[in-house]
Amino acid sequence: MIRFPMRVRFSRYSLWFGGFFANLPRVQKLFLLWLMALGFSAAGAEITLDFNDFPLGKTPTNFSSTLAGDGQPGDWKIVSDAAPSAFAPLMPQVTPTETPATRGVLAQLSQDPADEHFPMLIYNGATFKNFKVTTQFKIVSGVTEQMAGIVFRYQNTSNFYVVRASALGHNLRFYKVVNGVRGNILGPDLDITTNTWHTLSVECDSDQITFWLDGSLALPPLQDTSFSVGKIGFWTKSDAVSYFADTKIDYTPIIPAAQKLVDDMMLKYPRILGLRIYLPDDKGTMRVIASNHPSEIGLPGTDAEAKAYQDGTVFYGHGEGTVAITTTLNDRNGDPMAAVRVQLKSYRLAETQDMVLDRVRIIVNAMQARTLSKEDLLQ
Repeated sequence: MIRFPMRVRFSRYSLWFGGFFANLPRVQKLFLLWLMALGFSAAGAEITLDFNDFPLGKTPTNFSSTLAGDGQPGDWKIVSDAAPSAFAPLMPQVTPTETPATRGVLAQLSQDPADEHFPMLIYNGATFKNFKVTTQFKIVSGVTEQMAGIVFRYQNTSNFYVVRASALGHNLRFYKVVNGVRGNILGPDLDITTNTWHTLSVECDSDQITFWLDGSLALPPLQDTSFSVGKIGFWTKSDAVSYFADTKIDYTPIIPAAQKLVDDMMLKYPRILGLRIYLPDDKGTMRVIASNHPSEIGLPGTDAEAKAYQDGTVFYGHGEGTVAITTTLNDRNGDPMAAVRVQLKSYRLAETQDMVLDRVRIIVNAMQARTLSKEDLLQ
């Protein structure tokens, strides 16, 4: 039986996906993110990371091991732990047994004692803006440090937020790293027991950040504008051996700017039957990154879109009661930043190609006024 370890849940819809997501071209990632957002943004979405679904002794797929500071990379593996999973309640047992239930958990096993040694394991499945992430953690051992935490709104190893618990220091602390420089350290003094499972939660709502430890508010909500979006991952320090389990991310999916542009144009110009924006993927194939028909997102384009993008060639087509123009979408400097295909109702028997092109230019000009660069489409 094939098992997919990453679970994305919506109120009435489930999309299961695994490590393949990290290898997709960016335009196809946008496609999946938009599918997640379509029709479900009001209810939000949920990702659960159940480490029971990964093989023991292996690094989980769809994650990247990174390191801030000095020393050796982290050693992230799935290990077995004698504890029941919150995601899989125990079935009643007819015959009592002394054998404890076990589950697969994520472990950081490297014991590099370097002081400025911060192994992190970053989830690659999505980028998050507004979210609440909750994980269980257990600090197992460590001589130099005994710490475990969550890294969030992660940009790279020099730019991120982190909240971590310290058993040796008896505290919970939050800080940010901006361009490699650590900011002010905030948080209360608390007893963090070792070899005990704790629950840590972080919620980001725009620039407000809130933390909970074992279900209780850990410190007053704080405001910070350094990072508005980013990835989520797990964090340790120095020689700390720490376990993580049963992680859940509740979030509002991010709608790409290109899709917002298409949606707005469809409302502004009701005669549009179809509107697609194309960009080349990592291999140079033109693909739909935004469309009024979500099922088209991620589909490959044709030679018309490729030529329009490369040299601004305009293509005309017509069908029964419809006309279409494929042309370029230019940036502020007049250079092609995308290809666009506009399909309209044909409302004149004697409508010429030039007349259609004039109608389409009005729409394309409105789109260009909203988007000054290719980067604007991908935000």
